[in-house]
Amino acid sequence: QVQLVESGGGLVQTGGSLRLSCVASGRTFSNRAMGWFRQAPGKEREFVASISQSGGSTYYADSVKGRFTISRDNAKNTVYLQMNSLKPEDTAVYYCATRAWAWYTQTMGVEQAYAYWGQGTQVTVSS
Repeated sequence: QVQLVESGGGLVQTGGSLRLSCVASGRTFSNRAMGWFRQAPGKEREFVASISQSGGSTYYADSVKGRFTISRDNAKNTVYLQMNSLKPEDTAVYYCATRAWAWYTQTMGVEQAYAYWGQGTQVTVSS
């Protein structure tokens, strides 16, 4: 069993920045690729970004490419999401998740590819 705890959300103005953190329990963190998803009110949860076990490969949704950066520190069992140039449409609850499937870009956005999920952290971007 893996437990994930997100933090770092909050209220920020358009154009601002936030850094989300996700701390994982357990000794297998470095063996797992990780992902970030988000869910806006009234919308389905959508993929944001993912990172491979070593951190050497990353993948982003087109909507955040160039503005968000995913990274990880395996010594701290933590994955990060640096969010810059935030827009009101980035407002959502952000979730981190452990990836259970192999690293295939075609399946990065498939929720079934992720095994464990955190409880989420709210990000609100005001206009």
